[in-house]
Amino acid sequence: MTMSRFDLEKFMESISGSDERAQLVAIARTAEAAERYEDMCSFMKQIVTNLHTSGDTLTIEERNLLSVAYKNVIGTRRASWRTLHAMDETNTSATDLKLAKVYKSKVEDELEKVCKEVLDMLENKLVNDDNQGEANVFFLKMTGDYYRYLAESLPEKNFKQDAAEFYEKAYQQAEVQLEPTHPIRLGLALNYSVCHYEILKNKPEACKLAKKAFDEAISKLDKLDDVDYKDSTLIMQLLRDNLTLWTSSPDNDDNVQVEDLSDEEN
Repeated sequence: MTMSRFDLEKFMESISGSDERAQLVAIARTAEAAERYEDMCSFMKQIVTNLHTSGDTLTIEERNLLSVAYKNVIGTRRASWRTLHAMDETNTSATDLKLAKVYKSKVEDELEKVCKEVLDMLENKLVNDDNQGEANVFFLKMTGDYYRYLAESLPEKNFKQDAAEFYEKAYQQAEVQLEPTHPIRLGLALNYSVCHYEILKNKPEACKLAKKAFDEAISKLDKLDDVDYKDSTLIMQLLRDNLTLWTSSPDNDDNVQVEDLSDEEN
């Protein structure tokens, strides 16, 4: 999925003697600009690996780079999986359907590998309930997101409870630590409500959560910082769009296309 171990080690040797972390951040930004997201994952994973011995944490820029890197890598695989999954429900020939299922299995293996790589970093090195705040909510939400992706593509492995557990933990901390208009809190509410709708199949709870987040943010909109205005209002629009879809669609409609923010930048 990412650069080979040999290639990464060779690159690391080339920057030895300099500020390794700063160099990795710089090359990750360059990889993002070049749309080399798998390389970007390798660079950011190395930064997280180094944190394990330093006792440090990620800066806001670093956590956003980590999020963007894996968001793009997992996003292409989720899109592929959904296309192949839809073929199961079409009038595809038996031969094509068999081939599609084999291909879908390969995509599922890749998707599971990426998700577990991210979850290993999050659960073992980044989530820290002793230091609650914006960063911990961000990482708990991200953990819920990647368990949700697993639950979506591998429902037989029952990852949905893990997704619900981490979303709920993040939500409880966000209600205490972050303002209702904070983009991380809003993004969490959006994705948690999508989890309720798509994964947990609990439409009433999905609507309740999305409506509460939207209403609370509206009531505090006059206090929203200019720097967060664009991100927060975008997420509020997505919350409202989903609510419109969910309240207008039949209860048994499994084909409603909801919107989320898969590890949004904040």
